[in-house]
Amino acid sequence: MRRALVVEQPGSLTLLERPGLEPGPGEVVVRPVFCGVCGSDLELIRGEIDPAFVRYPLTLGHEWSGTVEAVGEGVEGIVPGQRCVSEGIVPCGRCRQCLAGATNVCEVYDEIGFTREGAAGDQMLVPARIVHPLAEQVELLDAALMEPAAVVFTGLEKIGLRQDERVLVIGDGTIALLATLLVSLSSPRELHVSGRRAEQAELAASVGAGSFSASGPPAPPYDLVVEAAGQVASVEAAVDAARRGGRVLLLGLPPAGGRISFPADLLVNNDLTVAASFGYTSATWAGAVELLNTGRIAPGRIVTHRFPIERFEEAFAALVSPAGTRGKVMLEVAGG
Repeated sequence: MRRALVVEQPGSLTLLERPGLEPGPGEVVVRPVFCGVCGSDLELIRGEIDPAFVRYPLTLGHEWSGTVEAVGEGVEGIVPGQRCVSEGIVPCGRCRQCLAGATNVCEVYDEIGFTREGAAGDQMLVPARIVHPLAEQVELLDAALMEPAAVVFTGLEKIGLRQDERVLVIGDGTIALLATLLVSLSSPRELHVSGRRAEQAELAASVGAGSFSASGPPAPPYDLVVEAAGQVASVEAAVDAARRGGRVLLLGLPPAGGRISFPADLLVNNDLTVAASFGYTSATWAGAVELLNTGRIAPGRIVTHRFPIERFEEAFAALVSPAGTRGKVMLEVAGG
C-alpha cells in the first residue's frame, strides 16, 4: 500500500491509503522525496480549474523530485535508485503541435497532478520518455523546483534575454523569484522586483534582484518586463513599464474572464513585443534541467517552508495566509 494526498471531489483533501503501483511497458515508478504546493493546487482543491483540464479524484503534486523505484519493459537509460524529475505535461507525441516540437500545446495532453496522479504520495507512475535523470551533485530540494523553473525558462527563451538590460519582474511568488534567478544569469544592468509584500525583499535579493519595492517599481521605462503576478492590473502595469521598442513577457495566469484595459494604440505606437507563454516544451524542460545539472542554478534557496506530508493542512495554511517571508512551500514525502 502507499499514501496519496487526494482530492476526491472539490472541497475535500485527504491522505489516503491506495494500492501500490507497478510499471507497465515504457513506464517508471518513482518514489517522490519532495513535492511543492502552489496556487494551482488550491484551485484544484476548490474546483476552480476548467473541468476540461482536471479529472477527479486526483492525487495532487506537479512540482517534485524523487528516486526511481522500478522500471517497466523496454525502458532504457533509467535504473532503480536513480534520482530524477519529470515533465508535468505528458504530450501525445503524434499531433501536429507535438511533431513541430510545441509539446506545451499538445492537442490531447495529460498533466501530472491534474489529469493523472501526482507526486504527493509514496509512489507515482510516469512515462519513461518524460523522465530526466539528475546529476550526482544535484540536491533533490533544488530539483523539486524544476517544474516552475521550466515554465520560466520557456518564457524567457521565447522573449529572448540580452545582456546589460534594465529588467523589471512584477510579482514576488515562486514564478517571480525563479524569473529573477534566471534573468540574473544574463548579467542585466538593472534587475528590479516589484512585489506586494515587503517581507519578500530578502528572498528576491537572494536570487539576484538588485532592488525590491512593494509600492510600485522605480520609474520606467524598462527593456524587458516580466509579469509573474497573475493579476489583470499587473499585466497593464507591465505594458506601461516597457520602453518604446521594449519587450513584455506574460508568465502569470490572471483569473479567468479578466479583461485588460489600456489605450488601443499603445502597443503599436510603442513598438512593443508582447509574448505570453504557457507551460514548457520537452526541449525547454531539458534546457532547464541542464542549468540545474551543470550547477548554474540552485533554486531550492527560495524554499522557506517544509512540512512532512502528514502535516499537509499546515502546508496549505502557509500557502493561503503568508506571514513574514514566504517562498516555496514544500511537502517532504520521503527522507531526502
